Amino acid sequence: MWAVARRPKWIALLLLALVLAAVFAGLGKWQLERSIANGTPLPETTETRRSLDAVTGPMQPATEKMAGQKVTVTGTFVAGDTTVLTGRTGGGTYQTVGHLVDADSGASLPVVIGWSDQRAAAVAGGDRLADGTRLTVEGRYYPAESPDQDTYDKGEYSAVAPARFVNTWKAFDDRMYLGYVVADGTTAKTADLGTIADRAPSRQVQFDWLNLFYAIEWVVFAGFAVFLWYRFVKDAWEREEEDRREAALSVDGALVDRR
Repeated sequence: MWAVARRPKWIALLLLALVLAAVFAGLGKWQLERSIANGTPLPETTETRRSLDAVTGPMQPATEKMAGQKVTVTGTFVAGDTTVLTGRTGGGTYQTVGHLVDADSGASLPVVIGWSDQRAAAVAGGDRLADGTRLTVEGRYYPAESPDQDTYDKGEYSAVAPARFVNTWKAFDDRMYLGYVVADGTTAKTADLGTIADRAPSRQVQFDWLNLFYAIEWVVFAGFAVFLWYRFVKDAWEREEEDRREAALSVDGALVDRR
């Protein structure tokens, strides 16, 4: 069989099969790397409290690596710009979001202040902080949420979506942070609200099994490309062997007839 495999036709086909196998193996490696990268835990630096302006700036994208970063920001809450959200985790039927203007940058920042089971109390909590006093808020910073999560038909909102808040905020100078802060218990207590149950981001590596499955598939395809070449060569060899046997039988039959 290997005499057939050494023919130029089959050598060329082998090279093509090896190229395909290399491509499939490369795709498998890429999927495997993705499965590992997707399970990479967030950096431990989130537990080191930093000033907000040291973490990000106005109009700068808020990435997932920033999620849960402990920050400190000083500013003033804007009166009349309190928003009440429903259907959120972390505590309470209603959660209060205030409009904080950063004292350093002058940019707007949504701050989830705390929660209450009464809408009126949630609104009052936000108004309580919006008395013109400069406050220092400590909490965790998160990327903005999509306004598509909001329940418009019921007139209720569930997402901390700065893109929507700018349409209702009274004081806004076109500069804002593309994320929000969940305040800790100190700010919630000042507003006479419950503290949002917020905790450090998970550090456990969650392996992405779907990407791993894709990686295995590409490795199987790579092996199949070489196996397919082997089957083609073997089929060609078997056909030639069959032709030789038939030719030999024909010769033997002719000799018998002559006798």
